[in-house]
Amino acid sequence: MKKTEEYRFLKEIDSIALQQSLRHLDTAFQNFFKQPKTGFPRFKSKKRNKNSYSTVCINGNITISNGYLRLPKIGQIRLKQHRIIPEEYRLKSVTVSQTPSGKYYASILFEYEDQVQEKEMQKFLGLDFSMHELYRDSNGKEPAYPRYYRNAEKKLAREQRKLSKMQ
Repeated sequence: MKKTEEYRFLKEIDSIALQQSLRHLDTAFQNFFKQPKTGFPRFKSKKRNKNSYSTVCINGNITISNGYLRLPKIGQIRLKQHRIIPEEYRLKSVTVSQTPSGKYYASILFEYEDQVQEKEMQKFLGLDFSMHELYRDSNGKEPAYPRYYRNAEKKLAREQRKLSKMQ
């Protein structure tokens, strides 16, 4: 499509961003067909004015250095960085959004591949739901509820019998 005169403007856009927009559209339709409650995908309109641009980091095409974010086809953008990014974090994707007031925000996704240390479990406790006692744990203990209704049940039955004899 980029080769036709009508769609020549697509060459100005990052090819990965075009692929991302198709992925977002596909996800919207998949959600619609799997869960119809989500509704039909909505297209851009003047009322919902939130422009966004997403791209994925492939072969280092997106970098963050010296207070600048470098994006493909756009170049370097000055960045107000709120957190220090550790060296072992790997940049995955960037979404740049424009609010209706005209401000731009970049949402940057990183991947962290550090192994979580597994802990060997010392004690286990299992809970089993029981209608009579609410629950029972794996050690056989049950909660000691006051059982007001069960204790008063015999007295209640006796009082109801007296009441029915009086009528």
